[in-house]
Amino acid sequence: MSEIRRIGVVGAGAWGTTLGLMALRASTAALVWSREPEVAAEINSHHTNPFLPGIDLDPKLSATASLADLSGMDALMLVAPAQHLRSVCTELAHHVSNVPAVVCSKGMEAESGTLLSEVVTQTLPRAPLAVLSGPTFAAEVARGQPTAISLACHDDALSSALTAALGTPAFRPYASNDLIGAQVGGAVKNVLAIACGIVTGRKLGESARAAIMTRGMAEMLRLGQALGGEPETLMGLSGLGDLVLTCTSSQSRNMSLGVALGEGRALADLLTTRTSVAEGVATSAAVAILSHRLGVEMPISAAVNAVVNHSTGIDKSIQSLLGRPFRAESNPG
Repeated sequence: MSEIRRIGVVGAGAWGTTLGLMALRASTAALVWSREPEVAAEINSHHTNPFLPGIDLDPKLSATASLADLSGMDALMLVAPAQHLRSVCTELAHHVSNVPAVVCSKGMEAESGTLLSEVVTQTLPRAPLAVLSGPTFAAEVARGQPTAISLACHDDALSSALTAALGTPAFRPYASNDLIGAQVGGAVKNVLAIACGIVTGRKLGESARAAIMTRGMAEMLRLGQALGGEPETLMGLSGLGDLVLTCTSSQSRNMSLGVALGEGRALADLLTTRTSVAEGVATSAAVAILSHRLGVEMPISAAVNAVVNHSTGIDKSIQSLLGRPFRAESNPG
């Protein structure tokens, strides 16, 4: 793999814009694609982004509303919302072919229960794949506050090139070859964050939230291993690290959504008033499909799916979880 000098970022939300900034800080040129032409214009003209309020962008960060402009990039960071990734990549396939594609979105495809790497393989079959995931709040990273992420890739040369193109002292990639584990961690933690938010909104206490996180981690491990992921990956940055971040801060879109639900607000009202995407809602449906297909018991994730996608009452779901049979901690469920 030759040196990566130009990175195209597919998605101009908070995280996509931040990844463009990370590339620039590593001395790599970056071009961000936005579906909304007005967002691209604001990035180019005012060096701001409405999805990343309060952050002054590097004037060298360029944006476009045309996917065709990404045809000359050395690598692509795929940061479109999980439920739109298939349509975006299908459109992108008209302009690129074998350019390395890095999955940076966190979630699963709701209708099929499919990992996002599979979506990319189906739509961009010649693109070498990588996955970037870990404990990252976009605004913190954009301000230069330090974090570490997992960069999963089967090709060591590509992994090294991507690390050189993105890595800085404050944004530290750790190499992995486990694409499955990196994706499962980044997806399931969003579902568990909604559960932790509901616990907080219902004022059930810190002990309950800690229990949800821990038993949720067990669910994440079971699903990851059933898919062929490595436990070490899920105990690392893209699993446990991201879970801790997302389940303990109101900055998390998924946890804040859960808090509002726990306080009694209606999901439909919450979704219509938010400009950012809480991926855990759709991902909980995907996890339900996948866990059923694989025979993996995931009661907390199932309870979140029941609440946000099937209008099950929160108190009924909580009582259902509390009424489960006692069992050894190492047993499934």
